[in-house]
Amino acid sequence: MLRLSDNPPILHAGSGVTIEESRLCDLSGRWWVAHTKSRCEKAFAWEMVEHGIGYFLPLIERVRMSGGRKRHVLWPLFPGYVFLCGEDADRLTAMRTNRLCQTIDVPDQAALVDQMTGIETALLTDMQLDPYPHLAVGRRCRINSGPFEGQTGIVLDRGRLPRIVLEISVLGVGAAMEIDADLLEEVSGF
Repeated sequence: MLRLSDNPPILHAGSGVTIEESRLCDLSGRWWVAHTKSRCEKAFAWEMVEHGIGYFLPLIERVRMSGGRKRHVLWPLFPGYVFLCGEDADRLTAMRTNRLCQTIDVPDQAALVDQMTGIETALLTDMQLDPYPHLAVGRRCRINSGPFEGQTGIVLDRGRLPRIVLEISVLGVGAAMEIDADLLEEVSGF
């Protein structure tokens, strides 16, 4: 498992510090959305660093259970996507990494930069970010690791810690417990 310091930087733009500053100097060209293969976001980012190609990969700290212990890991805010900046040749180099499914053209470049700047500002100010829609109240979720792994329940509320109801449907009753949001994943088809 990677140490937090072994993860790729969130923004690779040469000497620029933020997306806004980089837009003025280091990140020239246009932005694309790179749709990566499953779980390839960080490896793709490292390859972009090696090639000197600019990218933005927003990462958030998550808690995962491993070996009975809580571990803090950096997880992509938007799994499967990395924002790529450069010329057509840079996009072609990115496609040749064999880590992408496709690149998505962005017609409104200014709007994308403004939106990425908002995400970056939230990350730099240590705001708590969760993917949205994620764990919506009333949705059925499965616990994906830890002692309750595989259990399902319905999310009651999203306070400091989400409360999930573990139910005994035949009795029409349940019990609510608080659990770390990082241990929950939405279940579809219920």
